[in-house]
Amino acid sequence: MPTTGSLRPRGLLNSTLVEFQNGCAFGLLALNSLAALWLFCYGINAYWLTFRRHRGGNTAGSFAPPVDWPVVTVQLPIYNELYVCRRLLAAVCALDYPAGALQIQVLDDSTDETGSILAAAVAEYRERGYRIDYLARRDRRGFKAGALAAALPEAQGEFIAIFDADFLPPADWLKRTLVHFGDPEVGLVQTRWAHTNADYSLLTRLQALGIDGHFAIEQQARYGNHYLLNFNGTAGIWRKAAITGGGGWQADTLAEDLDLSYRSQLAGWRALYDNRIVAPAELPVTMVAYKLQQARWAKGSIQCARKLLGPVWAAPLGAAQKLQATLHLTGYAVHPLMLFIVLASVPLLLTPWVGDHPLSRLWGVLMVPATFGPPVLYLAAQRELHPSHWWRALPRIVLLAVLGTGLSLANSRAVLAGLVDRGGSFRRTPKFAVVAPGDRWQSKRYQLPLDPLSFAELGLGAYALWALVLAIAAHAWGVLPFLLLYVSGYGYVGGLGISQHLQSSRRQEHYPSGGLPSQLGN
Repeated sequence: MPTTGSLRPRGLLNSTLVEFQNGCAFGLLALNSLAALWLFCYGINAYWLTFRRHRGGNTAGSFAPPVDWPVVTVQLPIYNELYVCRRLLAAVCALDYPAGALQIQVLDDSTDETGSILAAAVAEYRERGYRIDYLARRDRRGFKAGALAAALPEAQGEFIAIFDADFLPPADWLKRTLVHFGDPEVGLVQTRWAHTNADYSLLTRLQALGIDGHFAIEQQARYGNHYLLNFNGTAGIWRKAAITGGGGWQADTLAEDLDLSYRSQLAGWRALYDNRIVAPAELPVTMVAYKLQQARWAKGSIQCARKLLGPVWAAPLGAAQKLQATLHLTGYAVHPLMLFIVLASVPLLLTPWVGDHPLSRLWGVLMVPATFGPPVLYLAAQRELHPSHWWRALPRIVLLAVLGTGLSLANSRAVLAGLVDRGGSFRRTPKFAVVAPGDRWQSKRYQLPLDPLSFAELGLGAYALWALVLAIAAHAWGVLPFLLLYVSGYGYVGGLGISQHLQSSRRQEHYPSGGLPSQLGN
């Protein structure tokens, strides 16, 4: 039988272990509160941009159209886009602009039939009198940035318009946008994206909401309040001198558009945004493609933060401009913060005293406004763009929050990669020329392989469900809405990715040609 003396070391050990566990729980709770505080800053900024969006305004009417329109070069960077490349050329050649003042550069890095399709189309348009050049590279060095940089010396225009392969600019786009360059300090004009296939599926409808919020609120507010704003890579025009004055296209980040737009503004050029000029484009229709696009943007923006935050804070800018630039460049940091919060949920819920701690109450105070900031911004964008029926977007905005939460794992991986990598492989988002809900993508080429992270996302959904059960058992009702977002978000993102992969695999077995040749006429 153990004596009292022999029990003392065991009791001391248990006491020490409890103290260690409590210390770890407190540290985790403190970090959780810091993550909530960081998210709170981004959430408050969403309110700020929303309520400041009407300050300033556009200046399209300030300058009359010129008597003689300047020479403009339209650059079309293309890589393996056989389903959409011909319609892009048709739209650009239909621009209402003097033929003698319009140069078109087709920048082709393709490795498939796209090259022959483009070469034939260029020859056809050239016979019809268009100034159109076909510039093919033997390698993709520098990817899109490399293609743009290589073609710039051959560009004859004072102004450079850029369109990605899936865009369809309307005929009046070029003249309406060029008017802004009546101000000699303007080096860049960005226009709003619209969507050719917003109603194709739930996924495209949610993407359209997010993009509308970025342009109608964020870009409008940044321009109106004289904050630094970004070129979105397409549907914009550069003054050639602003490209060279900003240091030219560089391939050391995956966001060459964001990088150059900041560098040119730091060099003294103004960037302008016009919410009224629109160019429609195709949204990704598969979850794996959407995640790929988001990951590229996340990694590229964090790389730009590493590269540019020092010059931004050293520049002669106002405090508000520097703060907004910091929040802008680091915006994708919300995803690792969200991931940390869900990972911390189970150990914190398993610690009995955590729910009554003041830091837990602080966490709730911070998370509520942080969570509602982006939905308010997206709802305001719908009211801006669709004033007669904006309220119909409410259910989709809730689902957009679900989608954004589900992306946190994939985007966290991209953010971490952006913190340690320079450059990287530019994996373009495949486009299939799908518009109507009945259009099929499953049997076409450019199918992406299943993202193994989809299974991890389902696992995280199960983990969040465990936390949800623990919260109900602990009567921690305040955290239930957040945990529901995690459960549904990871379930939707991971589940749809796997489901679409299975659909594509079955269709590819029946249509191994990849949708050719009937799709080549697009």
